[in-house]
Amino acid sequence: MDQFGRSQKIVIVEDNVSLADIYKTRLELLGYQCFTAYDGIAALNMIERELPDLVLLDLMVPKIAGDQILETMRKSDWGRSIPVFIISNLNEADAPAGLRNMGIEGYAVKANLSNNQLDELVDNILKPVGQQEDVVLETKEADQTTVN
Repeated sequence: MDQFGRSQKIVIVEDNVSLADIYKTRLELLGYQCFTAYDGIAALNMIERELPDLVLLDLMVPKIAGDQILETMRKSDWGRSIPVFIISNLNEADAPAGLRNMGIEGYAVKANLSNNQLDELVDNILKPVGQQEDVVLETKEADQTTVN
């Protein structure tokens, strides 16, 4: 929920329909309103129409690649400030250059991303600082450190 009690919107750009459905289901259970796009043209149309609070963007999607979607968003009035998190099969070193310069929230490799990590990433981006849950990390000395 945003500060006005509305469900926050997420557009999931992912050409693997099964994976997109998993992301959508998990995030809807957390209270987010999710939309899926399976190619770059559908993605740009949906992002412009919905003006989401976050875009989860795969780089390798048909019709228009993810980096071109991001570039188009950043050059537009409607997409300039929408947060984008990249989730791709490509390691960041192999991804198109300049993604970080276009203003992304972060980058994750699909194979290394658990469902719980996806939930946490989205919550950390979308929840106001005061609403984020504290995460307790245990150290070797059995001390506990709180991270916010």
